[in-house]
Amino acid sequence: MTLRLIISSLPNLIIWNTLHHFLMVVVVGLVVLYLKYKRKVPIYLLDFASYKPPNSYRLPKSMFLEAVFLNNLDPASIAFQIKILEKSGFSEEICIPPSLPRVPIRKSLPLAVEEVVTVIFSVVSDLFKKNSINPKAIDIVISNASMFCPTPSLSSMIVIKFRIRSNVMSFHLSGMGCSAGIISVGLAKDLLRVHCNSLALIASTESLHLNWYTGKNPPMLLTNCLFRMGGAAILLSSRKGDKSKAKYELQHLVRTNKAQDDVSHACVYQDVDSENKVGVSISKGILHVAGAALKANIVALGPLVSPFREQLRYGFSILCHKMWPNYTMHVTLKIQQLSHLSNYPYKSTLLVE
Repeated sequence: MTLRLIISSLPNLIIWNTLHHFLMVVVVGLVVLYLKYKRKVPIYLLDFASYKPPNSYRLPKSMFLEAVFLNNLDPASIAFQIKILEKSGFSEEICIPPSLPRVPIRKSLPLAVEEVVTVIFSVVSDLFKKNSINPKAIDIVISNASMFCPTPSLSSMIVIKFRIRSNVMSFHLSGMGCSAGIISVGLAKDLLRVHCNSLALIASTESLHLNWYTGKNPPMLLTNCLFRMGGAAILLSSRKGDKSKAKYELQHLVRTNKAQDDVSHACVYQDVDSENKVGVSISKGILHVAGAALKANIVALGPLVSPFREQLRYGFSILCHKMWPNYTMHVTLKIQQLSHLSNYPYKSTLLVE
């Protein structure tokens, strides 16, 4: 009887065995596919180039003050700019476009385009020469200039200047302020991970010419004293073969958007004054806005760069602090080290005002 039961159950056992093995194969296959697609494509920084203006573009403080006086600005505006310039920390080697120290100042679109392309073409050309890169090997071109957005775009100007191939992905970012460079890197990172084995060129600069303020509004005069001529280009890659020659590998990129807050939205604003002169106004609230954004970034970045042990200690300290308010919270060493990385470079200058 027992033998008959065993024989009769054999087909069921064979079916179950087959099903069991099939399910195991499916699970293993799904795990392999998950790990394959979950793994992030590494992003490498191959090289970068910074703009070095010729000596003829140099603007010593004495020349700046002379141009301010000769352009017949308001005495109060002159005194304000002198005070800011003394606190700015600028050396005698800073540079501005040669059109700005002219008396009287002459603003025009061709001069603004000349300023921007001089910087961008110089850094991109240097970058290609240093790395022996054929421009036709570039897959992605991203340019950014917060206060200048001509037509055709700056990225299109790069494409035609260096004869980059016709199927290149081209983008220009404008109106992004001081964070434009980081946003460009974030955009390049996302594109490189979607389009594997690609090269991305990022060119970053700013135009002073059309935004040089000649009025009497102190918040708008700040930009004349804080910003100068410059630019940079970087080459990013998602090609596996570039790992050995890369300078850095992008690990984390964190961005906090505070545009939904009214104070944050208005802290840097392009506007016209009572005399209908265009300028960029920098409010006193920028320090609080920058501090809040920096704090949010550190909170987001901390868990990404801290060891798991430190994360547990930090979580335990938060729990203890909620239970016993007098308990001293534990702050990880890496978060303390991050706190000085993004201090606003003109903090002391803005505090004066």
